[in-house]
Amino acid sequence: MGQLAELRRSQNLLWNLTLRELRAKYRRSFLGWAWSMLNPLSNMLIYWFVFGVVFGATAPKGHPSGLQVYALYLLTGILPWGFFSLVTNLGMGSLLSNATLVRKVYFARETLVFAQVIFSFVQFSIEMSLLCVALIIAGSPILPWIPIAFFMMVLLAIYASGFALALAASAVYFRDLRYLWTIIIQVMFFATPIIYPPDRLEGRLSRPLEILFAWNPMAVFVQSFRHLLYSGTSPEWRNLGYLTVVSCATLVAGWFIFVGLSRRIAEEL
Repeated sequence: MGQLAELRRSQNLLWNLTLRELRAKYRRSFLGWAWSMLNPLSNMLIYWFVFGVVFGATAPKGHPSGLQVYALYLLTGILPWGFFSLVTNLGMGSLLSNATLVRKVYFARETLVFAQVIFSFVQFSIEMSLLCVALIIAGSPILPWIPIAFFMMVLLAIYASGFALALAASAVYFRDLRYLWTIIIQVMFFATPIIYPPDRLEGRLSRPLEILFAWNPMAVFVQSFRHLLYSGTSPEWRNLGYLTVVSCATLVAGWFIFVGLSRRIAEEL
């Protein structure tokens, strides 16, 4: 409870840190915030060319939207994944990059992590808004599902925050964690059906592995976003319940790890 009270008292600092990140992100860049969309677009183009053109991969047909556009299919997976990756990487380095502040000023150190989460969420919201416009133009009936899509974006932020808290505190003690996490997140990317439909794995894995892949939270997030945006239909409600429970549990676990490791953070930095 003491940690929560300290975090509440640090609200002004949280907003100031978030504004600092928003202002500094592309301050001297010619294209500015346009880069926030150009990065996932470049990834989409690479995967579209390699898998769509070279290997002939096609997107499943959305129902009832009728869409069968591999580029849009990719973006509905790449954007949520990109947000998760951004939050965990920025969160992991948030304490190390503000070592002087942590050593000299007493405040709720979680504030540094949550500032990165909010900053990343603003960028994610811009990207998803542009994607929704493109999907509406392409003919996907997504308008009734936008509130649920936003709720899922919040759930994804909660889920990613749990990882970010645990990684931020752990990286102070284990400086090689950022290199290890780069490998782990690459494995997670290809274990999540982002560039391929999930039915491609049917019959190719043992039953335990199929269950593990199917209930990978990021896989469920991606599939649920695709149900809402690409297909223009409701997600499976059991999946929404599953994501709510997993996201909250991950945040609580990350919080406890952060609190447990934070007692000597100032000395270790």
